[in-house]
Amino acid sequence: MADTADTRTPAEIEADIRRRREVLAETLDEIGVRVHPKTIVGDAKAKVASNIDHTLGRAYVQVNRVVSDVRAQFVDEEGAPRLERLVPVALVAVGLVGLFALGSRRRRR
Repeated sequence: MADTADTRTPAEIEADIRRRREVLAETLDEIGVRVHPKTIVGDAKAKVASNIDHTLGRAYVQVNRVVSDVRAQFVDEEGAPRLERLVPVALVAVGLVGLFALGSRRRRR
């Protein structure tokens, strides 16, 4: 059978109790801060902001990739415009603007 006798002095036991109370008091203070409504709301806001930042960052990368791809279609490696691709696109754009202009003129009458 194990000997369960405590060989500490009463002063040592009191010091251990004081240390334990201080640790418990700190832990309770931490818990109080963590469960406070303002802390919970602040943490939730920070998480949402982080997710939005992450989503916006991914969207920015996607937009940059699309712009680079489109630019590569209309500009060659030296940076000169590719007229064989720009002229048809410009003609289509002018045609669409003309159609919209005619359409809006007919509605006014």
